[in-house]
Amino acid sequence: MRMSMRWIAVGLLVVAGAFRTTSESPEWSQFRGSDGQGTSQAERLPRSWGEGQNVAWKTPIHGKGWSSPVVGDQDIWLTTATEDGKELSGICVDCETGKIVYDRLLFSVENPQFAHKFNSYASPTPVLDEERVYLTFGSPGTVCLDRATKAEIWKRTDIECNHFRGSGSSPILHGDLLIMNFDGSDYQFVIALDKYTGRTVWRTKRSIDFRDLDRNGKPMMDGDFRKAFSTPQIARFDRGPVLVSLGSKCLYGYDPLSGRELWRVESRVSHSGSTRPTVGKDRIYYATGFPKGQLWCVNPGGAGDVTATHVLWQMKRSVSNKPSMILTDSLLFMIHDGGVASCMDAGTGQVYWQERIGGNYSASPLLHGQAIYFFSEEGKTTVIAAAKQFRVLETNELDDGFMASAAVAGNSLILRTRSHLYRVD
Repeated sequence: MRMSMRWIAVGLLVVAGAFRTTSESPEWSQFRGSDGQGTSQAERLPRSWGEGQNVAWKTPIHGKGWSSPVVGDQDIWLTTATEDGKELSGICVDCETGKIVYDRLLFSVENPQFAHKFNSYASPTPVLDEERVYLTFGSPGTVCLDRATKAEIWKRTDIECNHFRGSGSSPILHGDLLIMNFDGSDYQFVIALDKYTGRTVWRTKRSIDFRDLDRNGKPMMDGDFRKAFSTPQIARFDRGPVLVSLGSKCLYGYDPLSGRELWRVESRVSHSGSTRPTVGKDRIYYATGFPKGQLWCVNPGGAGDVTATHVLWQMKRSVSNKPSMILTDSLLFMIHDGGVASCMDAGTGQVYWQERIGGNYSASPLLHGQAIYFFSEEGKTTVIAAAKQFRVLETNELDDGFMASAAVAGNSLILRTRSHLYRVD
């Protein structure tokens, strides 16, 4: 009876459109914020800082981890790992003081999978609800902790996937479900767990034929053709909520409660999709992946393979492979991994400008008001105007570079470099 009533409640919330992104939810509860699109509604945010300038605190973080910080109340959560991947830890930092209040080994891995040196063994970003925090390292393990007591509620270590070059997809929450992409060289699927118990509610295999096997069923290429790193997104269209999930060579739309595939767009021009899809009122924008990705704009809807009918426009030049995009009412912004920023018309794909701002980029940008923040792997942040005319507002430097994306706490930026966590006021 308890489970039945819970799922009835979930259905009612979905009908009501109750995926909350208001102040009732944690401030920055998931990868790219509570809306999942890198947009902050803070009253103000700093635009100028440096070592010793507008830095409230700076806390060293041990190990190697590229997960982005998430913020709820006074807690900042992130993960880290030893460089060899044998020890996987969760960390909680007090937002006011910068003091580490929780630092615990969550998983010990005797024989870690291979991870590319550019990646880390702690790249997926945690996700928060009002009472719990969910931390995952991909196949090695996922754990749910009580935010107040830091006690373990449940743990899973049995979800099998060869991440091939390391995990990267972050978990999301929808109602009572914790949803995760698993796109490895051996298995490719999306899974939803009951967030209270950790049990599997549904699991859906990717449907695309990767076309990477010879006539004898042996792979013609290595696992990259099946690998992906993207974080899914919940979108709301006229027909109701859709789980938008980017795998390798394909963008999928699923029913988030059942995992049933609604439609798919096959983007065979590239593989290993890494950016989180960006959702507009009636459009989805995503970068197709490596080695030379394209930007695709698609109209959600239809059934089955809708590639021939629902792709509205494409762009090939200076498309990001790793950083996700920023969408305003009518403009779309992105940063190429090699430092070329672009501004396009979100409706037509017309390019208004492309400018080289320098540096290399893995972190996703942040939008606040009419300003966009780009965070480079060298530690430079370039703040530009969110406008049809290119204009640099500020440039800032920290001692180490950014692999993680920024978070927001009140009117402060929470920045994770390779070695430290900062609060910038």
